Amino acid sequence: MNVSKNQPDALNYQVTIEISAADYSEPLRKRLNEYRRQADIKGFRRGTAPMSLIQRMYGDQALYDSVNRLVGETLDNFIKDEKIRIVGEPMPSEDQPQISWQAGEDFTFKFDIAQTPELNFTVGKEDKVPYYEINVTAAEKKATREGMLQQYGALQEGEKAGENDYIIADISNESHKAEGVYISVSNVAEEARGAFVGRKAGDKFKVDVNAAFTNETDRAAMLKVDKARLAELDPMFEFTVVNVKTFVAAESNQETWNKMFGEGTVKSEEEFDAKVEEQVKASHEQEANYRFGADVRKYFVEKAALELPEAFLKRWLVYANEGKFSAEDVEKEFPGFIEDFRWQLVRGRIMQIFDLKVSREDIQAAAESYVAYQYAMYGMGGVPQNIIKSSAENLLKDQNQLRRLEEQCEDNKAIARVREEVTLQTKKISMDKFRELK
Repeated sequence: MNVSKNQPDALNYQVTIEISAADYSEPLRKRLNEYRRQADIKGFRRGTAPMSLIQRMYGDQALYDSVNRLVGETLDNFIKDEKIRIVGEPMPSEDQPQISWQAGEDFTFKFDIAQTPELNFTVGKEDKVPYYEINVTAAEKKATREGMLQQYGALQEGEKAGENDYIIADISNESHKAEGVYISVSNVAEEARGAFVGRKAGDKFKVDVNAAFTNETDRAAMLKVDKARLAELDPMFEFTVVNVKTFVAAESNQETWNKMFGEGTVKSEEEFDAKVEEQVKASHEQEANYRFGADVRKYFVEKAALELPEAFLKRWLVYANEGKFSAEDVEKEFPGFIEDFRWQLVRGRIMQIFDLKVSREDIQAAAESYVAYQYAMYGMGGVPQNIIKSSAENLLKDQNQLRRLEEQCEDNKAIARVREEVTLQTKKISMDKFRELK
């Protein structure tokens, strides 16, 4: 057996493996004996069939198995001996000779292999990364206060419907009617919304429901019919307004504060204002931390100055996905892929420098946090911890979600540690200016 390499640059190898008949004769003999021991052939006791028959039945597969196992072991040993930081996986070279699988023949295999560059950057006080402290304005506090009170508001009787109000109506035409239908004016198509704004109890008007309610699922629910029946109905309906409901914000009082923060936590307008400001600051800090993470990524990816085997990676993405993506698809998505890949390598180096590890407990906590956030998005705050934990465990059975959360934990650990080590260039900034940052 002969193994040779051609290394056109520091990141790419072409490995040629030449295998003679003598190299695989013994592995082939053993493989054929395995087939013989396992073969259940009519007219012969198991394991006693003539080797000539076994050769005819299984010879091609045995040859393929034996040679490929030998090639795989040789390639693995080459990668270990050369200490290659392999990226992706070895691929048959584009100039791989055609293989004629005939016992007794010599075989030549060519593989392309690529590696990642060696990273040796450091993290310390000489590294300067901006951190933005976003100023809290009176307008933001006012908007947040109004939003909090709105969140705890309720529907009340209204006189005339505004764009954010609700109309309760009976709707009918010659073929169909539906009573007590709730209509959110804001959900009506913009070109038809004028027919609803300003309406009051007792008003009657006609509307083409196909034009006013373009979502078929919502339209079927409003008309109280199966979606399959929509095409049968005349879309012109008469609406008779029964009453108007308007959403009124909660009053700033003890009852509302108790609902927001718990019994007796806030007891005055001053304390409520302090809580409002606290919420604005927390929101600003969350945005600032997200920006800091992005700046850390950008800074250290540029510092690492990674050269990557991009041509190999593009070809490997097509090869590894077995025809799911074309070369054109890969080319289109490649900038995003390579950006993420660079950060993965840099993040790995940061984790290595500080001996950071992600534990199962870290991933479980991240999953529970994600589940609680999802419940809150659907207005389900205060879900019992045992339900959150059970939902998180189910989430982690999905390997894609598991990998996503593991990477999120690595991001959080790496960026948090970098924040402790580098020099923060703290900059005070308004939210308007912050959002203009690129």
